[in-house]
Amino acid sequence: MIIGVGIDIVEIKRIIKLVENTKFMERFFTPIERDYLKNKNPESTAGYFCAKEAVVKAMGTGFSGFKWTDVEIIKINSVPCVRLHGRAEEIAKSMGIKKIHLSITHSKEYAGSTAIAEG
Repeated sequence: MIIGVGIDIVEIKRIIKLVENTKFMERFFTPIERDYLKNKNPESTAGYFCAKEAVVKAMGTGFSGFKWTDVEIIKINSVPCVRLHGRAEEIAKSMGIKKIHLSITHSKEYAGSTAIAEG
């Protein structure tokens, strides 16, 4: 059963400016994400940022009550997947969310993501 759907889009040039700020990267991305993204292009970072936004929209919560790093985007066999931690994981369990499907895309100027929360 689908519990929620979330979608987000961001201008890549906006993220390029933010990536130069170490505090931005530490606030929004886990050590695993930062390690993966450090050798990637800005489109990948923008995609991960969008993915986190799409996930919390699918949950219907926004980021109230938990941190950006409680939502972690990882790749398993080149497929983007979601790993929840802390309060985000607790909220998802209380909502009956068992899996979050994720898609990330980008063009030259924009990155976007769609998330589907399934129970």
